[in-house]
Amino acid sequence: MITKIKATIFEKIILVFLILLGIFTISFFIVIKNKCLFIKDFDPQNIKFDKPDNIAILNAPCGNVIIELYPEISPNAVNRFKLLIQSGAYDNVAFHRVIKDKLIQAGDVEFGKKELINYGKIGTGKSGLGTIKSELNPEFDYKKGSVGLAKAFENDTEDSQFFILLQDEPLFSGEYTPVGRVLYGLDILHKIKYEIYSEYVLRPDFIKTFKMLN
Repeated sequence: MITKIKATIFEKIILVFLILLGIFTISFFIVIKNKCLFIKDFDPQNIKFDKPDNIAILNAPCGNVIIELYPEISPNAVNRFKLLIQSGAYDNVAFHRVIKDKLIQAGDVEFGKKELINYGKIGTGKSGLGTIKSELNPEFDYKKGSVGLAKAFENDTEDSQFFILLQDEPLFSGEYTPVGRVLYGLDILHKIKYEIYSEYVLRPDFIKTFKMLN
């Protein structure tokens, strides 16, 4: 005859602890693996815009970043930006420069394409359309979410590369050409891959698509 042995209170506590530990461990790995788990995605079709012709949707790994462009402030820069968006030039282009909680930079359409990425030259690429003149505006407030065109050390060298600020940068006013501002999805940009010890990212995240609303 087999005698049943009852578990002690201590053994029951240990069993419950191990079960809870297992659940916590599994949940932790799910959260770590899915960096987009708690990030809200925005559907531009469900939002009413005052100026829909100036709305651009950048689809990043965690969802849509909705940007309003400002042609009344920088007509030439916005025209170039729209041209590149509408041609699909930005699709599959790397977020090659990321400073955590400060800014992200992308738009190297020559050396930053996912299938042809060149880590030795990324950040120096051109669009083939030529540079444009800077449209600096000291009255434009470079707040968090502002979008501007990147340039070389001199003015009038803007081309295809752009940056988006993740924090206020008042010193950028009058120094960079503004093109717009993020209306929705700034949290999505905070999830773009970055390097701890370098501004330039090895195996970066990529823009999935970049389109105009209309």
